[in-house]
Amino acid sequence: MWFRDPFSQFDKDADFHVSCDFFNGNPFDLRNLPNTGFSYVKSNEKTIQLYKFWYNSSITYPGIHDQDAFNKIKFDPFIQHLGLRIRFFDTAYFGGFCQPSRDLNKVCTMHANCCVGLENKVHDIGIMLDDWQKYVKSIVNQTTEGHKGSWTVPQLCRWNRRLGLEWIR
Repeated sequence: MWFRDPFSQFDKDADFHVSCDFFNGNPFDLRNLPNTGFSYVKSNEKTIQLYKFWYNSSITYPGIHDQDAFNKIKFDPFIQHLGLRIRFFDTAYFGGFCQPSRDLNKVCTMHANCCVGLENKVHDIGIMLDDWQKYVKSIVNQTTEGHKGSWTVPQLCRWNRRLGLEWIR
């Protein structure tokens, strides 16, 4: 879900930007856990080679999801040799159900990651939209000064089966 223009958060020198399920504080650290559901890619020779390698990784890693394949190949010497600048989005600006943005004054997008099932995602994104509307209304009505707002803990997206993690409250 997009709340405001995210482009001011992009690094002009990065080739490949990707959101995170979990962000460790360093946007260039490959140990961040990516979520390829939201990415921004410059079209250049490096990224073309990345996508070819990524696509072909289905042979190396048969049966795994493309996001999991990316998480493996980001460490591959071939990718390192490309000189590709990969930047991981800070969850303060590009949050999700795994690691939500804590400041509604900053958040640009929120992702329904760490959630299994379309109905669960739609339900909890609806809650997220309600939270955002309350926040915007409080700003318009100036009911709070410096209000950061907050997200309601998702109701149906509490368990991430893929990572085996419970929703942290």
